[in-house]
Amino acid sequence: MAMAAPHAVKSHLDTGVSATPPLPVDLKAVKAKQQATWASGDYSVVGATLSIIAESLCESVDLRSGDCVLDVAAGSGNVALAAARRWCDVVGIDYVPALVARAQERAAAEHLPVTFKVGDAEQLVFADSSFDVVMSVVGVMFAADQERAAGEMLRVCRSGGRIALANWTPEGFLGQLFKTIGRHVPPPPGVKSPMLWGTEHRLAELFGHEAADIRVARRHFAFRYRSPAHWLEVFRTSYGPTERAYAALEEVGREALTRDLLGLLNRMNRSGDETLVLPAEYLEVVITRR
Repeated sequence: MAMAAPHAVKSHLDTGVSATPPLPVDLKAVKAKQQATWASGDYSVVGATLSIIAESLCESVDLRSGDCVLDVAAGSGNVALAAARRWCDVVGIDYVPALVARAQERAAAEHLPVTFKVGDAEQLVFADSSFDVVMSVVGVMFAADQERAAGEMLRVCRSGGRIALANWTPEGFLGQLFKTIGRHVPPPPGVKSPMLWGTEHRLAELFGHEAADIRVARRHFAFRYRSPAHWLEVFRTSYGPTERAYAALEEVGREALTRDLLGLLNRMNRSGDETLVLPAEYLEVVITRR
């Protein structure tokens, strides 16, 4: 599938997605609920399938051996492990202890010297300018306080260093998945959509004031499963947002959600047979710190 060429963000583009919450939000409560969501199921089952996104991002940010790298909202460690394979000095943090434990297991299995910590993307426990490269793959975009999380990434990245992100887009499959779930289990009023991180406009708002350059490329990851029903089985039990949505509904509501999710999967499936091959768009981002 053709990819858009990388290009610099020169201005705030009108994406049609508002970044301004209509109502005051208790971000502490939102964060607690999000943490419980990502701790439910077993995200590492889904996360392991996304490793190619991390590998691609490491190449796009042009990691060098010896770089000090921080993986924010590391999940089960895809980015941290990919950077360590390139002989970088790596720290990974996530606020779900079970995912940190899984990342440590993976690093031990590969004999990679990565340090993993339980930590909050909105309150990084590192000194200013501690890292050459700060990275996150479909992780930090789910922070409750987007401005604070972006500010922390900027703070711990040295001048001339890089921030590298992979964020699902509103138009892509994950954006449509969350929109579908939201019709059945609405998010708290006033909460900013994590999919805003997949827009150039929002990236400029969050990082533009401290960025010498912001470069983006639209890319696609293909979810590959035995069938749409198989995808639903895995995501219903392993992917926190889907698992929590089903748990919040009565039987009639669960049946309606299943119909809508299978409808979405079938519309976007490109396999041409009984399997599922579903392209999911994401924005690959490399920000050079001023």
